[in-house]
Amino acid sequence: MTLDFIISLLGGTLRTSTPILLAALGQIYTQKSGILDLSVEGTMTVSCLAAFVAAFYSQSLFIGMLVAVVVGLMYSALMAFLCITIKANQVIAGTALTMLGTGLASFMYRVIFGIRELPPVIKSCQNLDFGFLSRIPIIGPILFTHNITIYIALGLVVVTWFVMNKTVFGLEVHAVGEYPRAADSKGIKVSVIRYASVLLGGMYSGLAGASMSLGFMNTYTDHMIAGRGFIAIAVVVFARWSPVKALGAALLFGGANTLQMRMQSIGVDIPNQLLQALPYILTVIVLLGVSKHVNFPAAFGVPYSRKDN
Repeated sequence: MTLDFIISLLGGTLRTSTPILLAALGQIYTQKSGILDLSVEGTMTVSCLAAFVAAFYSQSLFIGMLVAVVVGLMYSALMAFLCITIKANQVIAGTALTMLGTGLASFMYRVIFGIRELPPVIKSCQNLDFGFLSRIPIIGPILFTHNITIYIALGLVVVTWFVMNKTVFGLEVHAVGEYPRAADSKGIKVSVIRYASVLLGGMYSGLAGASMSLGFMNTYTDHMIAGRGFIAIAVVVFARWSPVKALGAALLFGGANTLQMRMQSIGVDIPNQLLQALPYILTVIVLLGVSKHVNFPAAFGVPYSRKDN
């Protein structure tokens, strides 16, 4: 294991953890408000396609990302309507929307682009130029040779921490997730706060989807998200709804994914299928390890109605 391998592994970890981190940060809002949103995978998938289509036809990566955020917001609004207004079972609603998003994205891709021998491509986000910083030994290649999506994700860690811990909105999110009836008695509109939290989660997931098709790939393929939405949910639980800890957890899962890719590239004598399963095996192990020691919000997954006793 050479120094170049370690630098490549750490730099790759930052890249592969970005979609997971973005989606996880959004889910901190959603889950702390008391909503279990299992539609993250579907939201990321439709947003991933929307970003690519918008960037392909507009030739603008900015427009592609903006469209992805809007699509993520709209798709999560459907989840919010089902869980908050209709009070549907959150597990069933989220699973159904993930299945719908995966199938819808595959169908729309073929409607828009048809069947081609070679897939359509765009010019993906280019790495930012940090000048001398990128030439610092070891640190430079790891931290200062990436595209803008990575630095957006890192910036949103700070933003999410500030909003959740230092603003009135953040306190209201905590309140409706823990004691919705008490929050309601104090004049906090539980449904409004929960809607806002789910929509914020959808916008983050939309950006996460865009980071896949615009930030790290230059095209769209079916199943590109590959379970990252579900891993993001695991990251939130593992991090105990802390944005800073979510960064560390996302790096852990991103590192596992990068490691399996690097091991395949150097021809390690381990079955390819086992290496590809490594991030998902780690997800299961982590969830089993922390499930007995995590205090979920008291009203987590429970619909709220003033009529209920």
